[in-house]
Amino acid sequence: FMETIQLVAPCHFGMEAVLKREIYDLGYDITKVEDGRVTFEGDLETICRSNIFLRTAERVMVQIGRFRATTFDELYENMKALPWEDWIPQDGKFWVKKASSVKSKLFSASDIQSICKKAMVDRLKMTYHTDWFKEDGASFPVRIFLLKDEVTVALDTTGDPLHKRGYRTWTSKAPISETLAAALIMLTPWRADRILVDPFCGSGTFLIEAAMMAANIAPGMNRSFTAEAWTHLIPKQMWYDMVEEAEEMVDTDISCDLQGYDIDPDMIRIARANAKQAGVDHLIHFQQRDVADLKHSKKYGFIITLGNPHIIVDHIMRAIFGELCLRRADPTGATPSGTQKTGLEPRRLSGGNFRSRFIPYGNFPIIASGRLQCFSLINYADRFPGKNLSRIIDITPGSQLLRTIGHP
Repeated sequence: FMETIQLVAPCHFGMEAVLKREIYDLGYDITKVEDGRVTFEGDLETICRSNIFLRTAERVMVQIGRFRATTFDELYENMKALPWEDWIPQDGKFWVKKASSVKSKLFSASDIQSICKKAMVDRLKMTYHTDWFKEDGASFPVRIFLLKDEVTVALDTTGDPLHKRGYRTWTSKAPISETLAAALIMLTPWRADRILVDPFCGSGTFLIEAAMMAANIAPGMNRSFTAEAWTHLIPKQMWYDMVEEAEEMVDTDISCDLQGYDIDPDMIRIARANAKQAGVDHLIHFQQRDVADLKHSKKYGFIITLGNPHIIVDHIMRAIFGELCLRRADPTGATPSGTQKTGLEPRRLSGGNFRSRFIPYGNFPIIASGRLQCFSLINYADRFPGKNLSRIIDITPGSQLLRTIGHP
């Protein structure tokens, strides 16, 4: 069997750099970075390792082939030419799970799926010398991506998306996915020895992900994967060895300061239950508390949360600095009559898409998210001596705008 294989890891748009860093840290070489996807080299053991250890990838797929196709005939012939027998046994259950097309001549997902399935069947018929496949064995879901007429064909090794860690039994009404929460935390300068506060914690995803990072708990060590059934390629022992390696790396005796608040007592109960399920309940302090009562005895730390920035900024700024900073300038840029131009200046954004914001206030940079306007600080150092900013990083992931301002 081939020694080197190409693996594709999809992620949230704009988080490619975070995933790329994760893959490098695992010791693998990156071969291509695209919008929402990172391709890297590895072997069969890499399938196990990346599924268990990657925090920001949505799934891990084996790239079977890449080719150009502008007609269905070209699609069929190229799909039939791929070495499907190297991966799919005679009793394997195979189907095209998903097909997507962007800026390509072939755009009908259902037609792409049916033609690709037919090509696979015809190829395997020639290999196994049979006209009928029972398909009662292991599952081999195929995913097809077309971008500007270039086709990427991949086998899904993961199954349920990697954001399903297995610990979040209950959720809030609009939960953030575990992979996105982990990526946002990795974009900040937060480390395990620093304070992290979520004043609108909901089901606790941000803090649980942070606690798992602090305790070095691999996100996939307590769940199963589709490729575990591919015993003709990957021995079961390889999965057991990888889980054992992950277990040896866990350190739950660490000390960290993670605090989650929510005004809803039901959400606090849910957050505690989820943290217990993840094995990090002893590392997080959850408490029913209004954001107006937000305070901390220590000088430096990070506030991380998700919601409407207008509401978040008003409430958190009141809690940290009082009413002085809340005289928000007019959206047109004019200063309201009779008020002093203060620390918040709205900035117009094009379109009405969902926006995410990293907003710094004091020594506790705030991560907020919502619609309409974002905020920037003006004359910040003059108004709040000793609370200087030292870094500004802008990234634009598709429809989301993330602005990170924080300490090094």
